[in-house]
Amino acid sequence: MSLRVLNPNAEVLNKSHALHMNINAAKGLQDVLKTNLGPKGTIKMLVGGAGDIKLTKDGNTLLKEMQIQSPTAIMIARTAVAQDDTSGDGTTSTVIFIGELMKQSERYIDEGMHPRVLVDGFEIAKRATLQFLEKFKTPVLMGKEPDREILKMVARTTLRTKLYEAFADQLTDIIVNAVLCIRKLDEPIDLFMVEIMHMRHKFDVDTGLVEGLVLDHGSRHPDMKRRAENCHILTCNVSLEYEKSEINAGFFYSNAEQREAMVAAERRSVDERVLKIIELKNKVCAGNDNNFVVINQKGIDPPSLDLLARAGIIALRRAKRRNMERLVLACGGEAVNSVDDLTPDCLGWAGLVYEHILGEEKYTFVENVKNPQSCTILIKGPNDHTIAQIKDAIRDGLRAVKNALEDEAVVLGAGAFEVAARQYLVNEVKKTVQGRAQLGVQAFADALLVVPKTLAENSGLDTQDVIIQLEGEHDKGNVVGLNLQTGEPIDPQMEGIYDNYSVKRQIINSVPVIAAQLLLVDEVIRAGRNMRKPS
Repeated sequence: MSLRVLNPNAEVLNKSHALHMNINAAKGLQDVLKTNLGPKGTIKMLVGGAGDIKLTKDGNTLLKEMQIQSPTAIMIARTAVAQDDTSGDGTTSTVIFIGELMKQSERYIDEGMHPRVLVDGFEIAKRATLQFLEKFKTPVLMGKEPDREILKMVARTTLRTKLYEAFADQLTDIIVNAVLCIRKLDEPIDLFMVEIMHMRHKFDVDTGLVEGLVLDHGSRHPDMKRRAENCHILTCNVSLEYEKSEINAGFFYSNAEQREAMVAAERRSVDERVLKIIELKNKVCAGNDNNFVVINQKGIDPPSLDLLARAGIIALRRAKRRNMERLVLACGGEAVNSVDDLTPDCLGWAGLVYEHILGEEKYTFVENVKNPQSCTILIKGPNDHTIAQIKDAIRDGLRAVKNALEDEAVVLGAGAFEVAARQYLVNEVKKTVQGRAQLGVQAFADALLVVPKTLAENSGLDTQDVIIQLEGEHDKGNVVGLNLQTGEPIDPQMEGIYDNYSVKRQIINSVPVIAAQLLLVDEVIRAGRNMRKPS
């Protein structure tokens, strides 16, 4: 009422209305994303304003592309997207866990319980669950030679939730090899050193790993070779094109010789640079059948291209800056910014460089490099939908392997952790909590079960049966997950189903915080400066 006096135009939602609006928004978003969870999840089809279609089951893509109106739902979506940005996975789990926490809280609030008491219980349960996660995780030693099998299992678990099984298993090897290729001991892993290129032809199963680099353009001179073996590679950032002077100067000549002299003088500085490159080529390729490739970040004009082509050099111009970093890591040598002090030590090496033409597009492959520290995942697919889906999956797969290497730990998947954490909260933690905060711990524990429940639901199984069986096994002291084919309990360790430790930790950290903020809202006021209703 007091607000009405201050601002008659304000819109107000009072206590129970505001709370129910938040709870319903969380449940609504949960219902949208619930069906995507796990390897048996379904696919969503997003249609844009212009009729363009996007098929995806990646929670992150969905939340970014969907137009969400409700302010509460936007807040939850942002949390989930932030989850993806920090750890690369777990968007869908975050959303359905928030939705379930709100749903469990609603039962107690409708019975007249104050949200603050519940929130205190959440905080206790969160701390206890994080401590339990530390005990529950499986440590993995990632020294000089990491355990490839564990990494493959982590990647496979992530990929199978995004793509069909046979293809996910094929991508697993590609992704693990890619991350191990760029990994340097005692340095953070930079996933940007894995180039992701796509070509629209053939089928998705033709996707592969190129230990080298694929550039999305080709040479610009008809006489240059399209395929060369045993290549010295010069990576440079030098302008090999004639640049006009900034001062307007006139030049008068009375015969053709003078004009020729003028043109030669104008181009002299550029030609000198080109001749220095040709001189280096003659030095390293004399007396053998090696080839020479120049990859330049700046431009190369037609006369310079012609000089290089006559000397038998393959030249590519205007390479992307990120590829310059990758080239040096893949082929060796160093990137040069000037041609004054060129030595054979500046050169990288590749066993094979060839050009592939696909319709209008040209691709240059740099392969058979000696000691690659950078590589390319080449995605192939018959159409844009397939390529986009594979791209999203590969990004998540790369992050999953990176997380496993950095965490040096993994967590058993298939819902095993959630059921174990729930039993721990109900049987041990709840008894130590005094007063009504117990109910907050109970609500948190019940909400954890949303993951195995949803996995069962999406596989067409009976959720009650599944949960009772899983809890029964856990009470006997067996750590089990859910077999989505049969609905029976399985040992995730035997099946090789592992989740990322950092993803689980992030979910447990962020979800109760957001749920608490939403539950403690008791009035929603639309009366900001620029949000007033037009009078």
